[in-house]
Amino acid sequence: MSSLSSIRRGAALAVGAILAVLLATTVAAGPISPRHAHGSFVDASGATIGSIRLTEDGHGVVHLKVKVEGLAPGLHGIHIHAVGSCSPTFAAAGGHYNPFGHEHGLDNPNGPHAGDLPNLVVNVRGHGRLHATTDRVSLTAGPATLFDADGSAVIIHANPDDQVTNVGNGGSGARIACAVILPGR
Repeated sequence: MSSLSSIRRGAALAVGAILAVLLATTVAAGPISPRHAHGSFVDASGATIGSIRLTEDGHGVVHLKVKVEGLAPGLHGIHIHAVGSCSPTFAAAGGHYNPFGHEHGLDNPNGPHAGDLPNLVVNVRGHGRLHATTDRVSLTAGPATLFDADGSAVIIHANPDDQVTNVGNGGSGARIACAVILPGR
C-alpha cells in the first residue's frame, strides 16, 4: 500500500504543479473576457431616445446593438464618428471614423471607412434596431481603437446610406441623433 500511496502522492503533486503553471499563464496573459462600451442616443432637443452597446469578442470582432425610439420610419444611415462629442451640435462628432483613409461605403471597392455600418431600420412605430458586427474598430488599444485621445461617437442620419457614394457620405443627410461611446458596461 505504501508504494501505491507514493504513486498517488507523486501524481497529485504533478497535477498540482501543472495546474499552478496553467493558472499563472492565464493570469499573466490577462483577462479573456470581452470588452464592453456603451452610449445613450440624444436627439437635437437633448432628449434621450435610445442606447448603443458594444462588445468586443476574443477574436477582435465588435458587436453593436442599437435600440432607439421616436425616429421617422424607414432606413437611416448610422456611422461611428471620429470625435466623442455631441455638443454644442452633432457636428462636434466630426467626420466618420476613418483611421486608415479608406473611402465611404460598405459596398465601395475603395472602402469602407472603419466607422461605416449597415443602415438602421426603423419600423412604423418609430422603433429602430440594429445588430451588426465589425472588425474595423476596436475597444482596446491600437490603431483602430474607438478610445483614442478624442474618443468616438455614433451618429444616426435622417436618410438611408447608399453604402457606395464617397462624397456626401452615401446621401445620409442631416445628423438627427448622437451617442458618445463610453467604456464599460
